[in-house]
Amino acid sequence: MPANYTIRYAHTNLVARDWRRLAEFYCEVLGCVAAGGERDNRGPKFDVLTGIKGGSVRGRHLRLPGHGDGGPTLEIFQFDPNDPALPPALNRPGFAHIAFEVPDVEAKRREVIAQGGRDYGEPVTLDIPGMGKLTLIYVCDPEGNIIELQKWEKRP
Repeated sequence: MPANYTIRYAHTNLVARDWRRLAEFYCEVLGCVAAGGERDNRGPKFDVLTGIKGGSVRGRHLRLPGHGDGGPTLEIFQFDPNDPALPPALNRPGFAHIAFEVPDVEAKRREVIAQGGRDYGEPVTLDIPGMGKLTLIYVCDPEGNIIELQKWEKRP
């Protein structure tokens, strides 16, 4: 690897049953912003890349809040065909959740629920030595993907 090469986190992919509805949820409830145009990928190169012969994917990237125009994105894609979804689980190997720091955990939790999400756990506040207090809860988006809502209160 060349000495001037820098690694930069680019995006995380979230496979949706209804990509438009899920993208709208992340924009309205969690402050994401559409980045770039909609994607509609198919054809021989897609088949080779994904190993899904005759498949396709539609969706778009959403800029994650708090990182500016060059920040990472959440890529929400809907495949055709889509495999059946597994129930959400925090302890399944692989990626388990996406986390957002919010100004009010309970208010944002209520907003998630009002927009079709649901509770996954109950809120807790942890005292993290040297860091402060962390209030957090796990909720699910409208398709059952786990989201952590968190708020830090630093100690003096």
